[in-house]
Formats: sequence, C-alpha cells, structure tokens
Amino acid sequence: GETKTLTASMELADLVGGDDVQFSVADPAVAQVNGSELTAVGAGVTTVYLTHTETGTTVSLNITVTKRANPFTDVREEKYYYDAILWAYYHDPQITAGTSETSFSPNSGVTRAQVVTFLWNAAGRPEPTNTTNPFTDVPDGKYYAKPVLWAVEEGITSGTSESTFAPNKLCTRAETVTFLYSFAGRPEIETQDNPFSDVPDGKYYTKPVLWAVEQEITAGTSANQFSPKKTCTRAQVLTFLYRYMGEE
Repeated sequence: GETKTLTASMELADLVGGDDVQFSVADPAVAQVNGSELTAVGAGVTTVYLTHTETGTTVSLNITVTKRANPFTDVREEKYYYDAILWAYYHDPQITAGTSETSFSPNSGVTRAQVVTFLWNAAGRPEPTNTTNPFTDVPDGKYYAKPVLWAVEEGITSGTSESTFAPNKLCTRAETVTFLYSFAGRPEIETQDNPFSDVPDGKYYTKPVLWAVEQEITAGTSANQFSPKKTCTRAQVLTFLYRYMGEE
C-alpha cells in the first residue's frame, strides 16, 4: 500500500528531456505505477522499467516488496493473527478470502465445512479419488463438497455420523486442532505433560492438543486452559494452520 515517487536519471546522451520518459512495471501483482507514482501491492520481486519514449532507451531496476497489502479494515497489524490472515489470503491457491472486499471478520466462528475447506486449499486442492458421497447433508456442487470427500479419504474426519457431516455446525477448538493433527499425519508426540485442566486424558482431542502445544501451534486460552468446547474463530484456525505450515 505504500507509494513512492520515481525520478528519472539517465545519461544526457541517451535522454533528451526528463518529460519524455515512461515508467512501467513487469508484475502488477507486486507493484503498480501511475505516471511516476509507484505503489506496492503484494509481497514479491518485480522490475520497474524507465523508457525514453523517443529513443526507446530503457533502464530497469529490480524492487522487492516485503509487506503484503492489507485489504481488511478489521485486521490490524498489532493483532496476533495479522500475518496468518494475510498469508492465507495471498497463499497460492488462496486458502480463504474475506467475508467482504474490506472485512475478514476474524472473531466470527467457523463451521466444520469452512475448516475442512481451508485445509483442502492449503493442500493444493487435490481431487478426491473416491467420488462416492456418504453424507446426505453434503450436496454435490457446494463449495465444500470436494473438500469433505477429500478429508474423509485422507482420514481427517469421518463425519458426525455414518450419513451426516454437519457442514454448517460451528467447529470447536478441539475439533479444529484434531482436524489439523490428522492433516499433519497424526505424528507421535514426545511429551506427555498436559498443562490444561480442561483437557482430560483419553479424549479424542487429548493427543492433538498436546501435539499442538509441543509444536507451538497454540498455547491455549490461558496457562492452564485450552477451552476445547469453545467455538473456534476464523482468526484462530488460520493462526493454527499458519504456525503449522509456516511460509509454505
């Protein structure tokens, strides 16, 4: 989002009059130019060209944009989820867009369908090999239909029953971390130390939570609470995923 003013500087033998020059940019996804005003758009490297319109003489300069433009008015830079949300927004393929062009709604709860779709996007949107749909509440053509089939195939989830997935049900923190643990391949954990009084031994989410703490994906909602039954927010699930995947 930052704008810089470009100035022309070429040898007099190649340039007659500074007004007869034109700036251009190789990759408009990284930066865009309007006259002599260069505006950063997204993180990356591109080339700025300065061309003398009469002689055709061209010089170039490589520039690096280190910060991604933030399109969301409700995602402030000082928040813990800032990097995670912009990472998800600019990920290729995109993990998620906002809830509007200028809003992300970081504190809104996520549904089971949304979490599975985030994971599917992060995995590169692979095609499920099994097209048989066991769930009566996952209609063909829905944005989450392929992600759900893929997640079942990969053992990330088996639904809420043999015939239902409950796609619109709000996803708890316990469910979200369990999805992510299964997405990671259910690795063994090195420690059995459990800092959370609300994560009893033997629960389906016990090992996933301990793994997430061990991997520094989450530290809980306090020093001794994880709040497994609390609804997971859009900001939280993307932060978990970002901390697991890093800059992939």
